[in-house]
Amino acid sequence: MSKIVDEGLKKIGITISKPALAIICIIFGVIVIVWRESLNIIVGLFLIIEGILLLTDYLEITKKQ
Repeated sequence: MSKIVDEGLKKIGITISKPALAIICIIFGVIVIVWRESLNIIVGLFLIIEGILLLTDYLEITKKQ
């Protein structure tokens, strides 16, 4: 999953090292464990970001054709 996120971020001009991405995931995981109400927010943000990355990837592919 991190490979997909990493590639998507590179396409829109954002580069994050794998250790930094791992630390962010660990922090979000701890937040979810400690504060259950944040689960909805974190999952929602993840789905929005992943949707944007998938949509930009699709649009790039259709532009090349």
